[in-house]
Amino acid sequence: MELPRSTGSGGLIVLASAGSTNDELSLIAAEAPEFTVVLTLDQRAGRGRLGRSWIAPPGRTLAASVLLRPLAPGQAPLPPDAMGWLPLLAGAAMTAAVSSVLPAPEARLKWPNDVLIDGRKVSGLLTELAPGGAVLVGSGVNLFLTADELPTPTATSLVLAGATADGDELIDLVLSRYLAGLRDLVRDLRDAGGNAMASGGHAAVTALCDTLGRSVRVELPGGDALLGTAVGIDPTGRLQVRPENGGALVAVAAGDVVHLRPWLAERG
Repeated sequence: MELPRSTGSGGLIVLASAGSTNDELSLIAAEAPEFTVVLTLDQRAGRGRLGRSWIAPPGRTLAASVLLRPLAPGQAPLPPDAMGWLPLLAGAAMTAAVSSVLPAPEARLKWPNDVLIDGRKVSGLLTELAPGGAVLVGSGVNLFLTADELPTPTATSLVLAGATADGDELIDLVLSRYLAGLRDLVRDLRDAGGNAMASGGHAAVTALCDTLGRSVRVELPGGDALLGTAVGIDPTGRLQVRPENGGALVAVAAGDVVHLRPWLAERG
């Protein structure tokens, strides 16, 4: 695999196959420098949020995991309440990278970090903790899947969406732009002392987020469901939902969001 743009972004470990790139990166997390990347086109035991599996035919999707060190020596540590921004910033970086290789339509972000093209999922991310306070940001991108290879009717791939590149060039463009965007957003968050409003991270995520302004059902970790309208993202990255039965805004830190219908009020 020829990835000249991505190789220049930092340490890149390319595997012929892997169970999970997050698991592979975790094995070296204690010693590896920040922004070390483990990737493969043949991930055989990938996982997504809420314990879901991520399975695809070999050679058709990109699985990549990036090592972040929020408490890295010599750098300003991210405060605990800023950690929730890392998955969202990764989602924003991936959304921008995917959009950059499409003629149209523009990719959008579903809170917290699924990437959609015309409402169909093309990428998902999973953030996990590793030994020593490191953070693993795993991502999966559907590259070359044909219509009959899609895992669900609500999925798509870059090729099906009309990507403007192919083969290794497509992989390299998406990966390098994702890594560059993630690096910039994390650096700015550090420089702002973990304040995503001041760093521009909040604005970047909000501008790309297709969840805002929609009627949603949020399936919460405990099994309950919240119905309402997604109206904003708070300073710690939580989704703000106005319940359909009234009452105060609910700030959601974790949950599976289902888009129901557009919110038409004050939208043009």
